[in-house]
Amino acid sequence: MGSGRNAGTAGSGMTGGAVAGDGAGTARLLGYAGLIPFAAGALACWLDPAWLPWAPDYALAAYGAVILSFVGAVHWGRLVAPGAARDPHAAGWFVWSNVPALLGWAALLLPAAARLALLIAALALAWAVDRHAFATGRYPAWFARLRTHLTLGACASLAAGLAGVLAR
Repeated sequence: MGSGRNAGTAGSGMTGGAVAGDGAGTARLLGYAGLIPFAAGALACWLDPAWLPWAPDYALAAYGAVILSFVGAVHWGRLVAPGAARDPHAAGWFVWSNVPALLGWAALLLPAAARLALLIAALALAWAVDRHAFATGRYPAWFARLRTHLTLGACASLAAGLAGVLAR
């Protein structure tokens, strides 16, 4: 078990590719659909805020903070799942799993440009930490690719929203 590499691979989908019934297709569908609010929020940041009943930059940031919390919670879920392999670094992963939520909350307390910039940095940091989890076999390869695509989409949308805020 050691580093967690290939822990629980028999029939669990923890191999390099997706295994029928492992939920990879559903995860991809929901993950990519989850980029729609990011793209819509980024577009809204370029509109005249007087046309909207809500602050577009705050709406985009709020969604980003929620997603950031979800990204951290993935680790918590892995550690408490029934039959989860023992992880000698569980305490560190539990602590880390809370950091993205705290960064997302802190971002919501900042002015518009700073909040969007912090969310971009926090998503990039979470992705970098997750790369270690992927490299040590804690998640299947398909999830690593999906997280990379979703992080790029989210960060690009937040950056586009930030550009819209700065252009006002």
